[in-house]
Amino acid sequence: MPTNTSELGDFAQRIEVLILPVSDVDRSRDFYVRLGWRLDVTPPGVVQLTPPGSATSVQFGPEGFTPAAPGSATAYLVVADIVTAREALVAAGVEVTDYFHATPDGMAPGLDPARATYRTRATFTDPDGNTWILQEIATRLPGRE
Repeated sequence: MPTNTSELGDFAQRIEVLILPVSDVDRSRDFYVRLGWRLDVTPPGVVQLTPPGSATSVQFGPEGFTPAAPGSATAYLVVADIVTAREALVAAGVEVTDYFHATPDGMAPGLDPARATYRTRATFTDPDGNTWILQEIATRLPGRE
């Protein structure tokens, strides 16, 4: 079983903020606020938002804030009930793909028949094309909070 130690030691390391490459800061801010993400206090010119229940935020800013091309990011957005989450996103005007799930042979259409945790996904994109993979995780693996 893997351990959490390395040559660096065994100190806590957390991902707090991910930078999203966007072309229009105001449009992106409005999109994420429409999803119910909290607008955080940041330095001038920087926008930071945090999804409900998340310890990790996203940031974006003016041209040059990141060298990445707008729309080039992909990240997971974990939810406890993917059906409820997808319905809420669609109601907010977001285009969300149909469900698909992991099988031993790859991805298959639809919800996982057993609704097993970590299996079912759907995707959506923000106005720039950054991709969010919704993943249903109802029960975490041991050692995960």
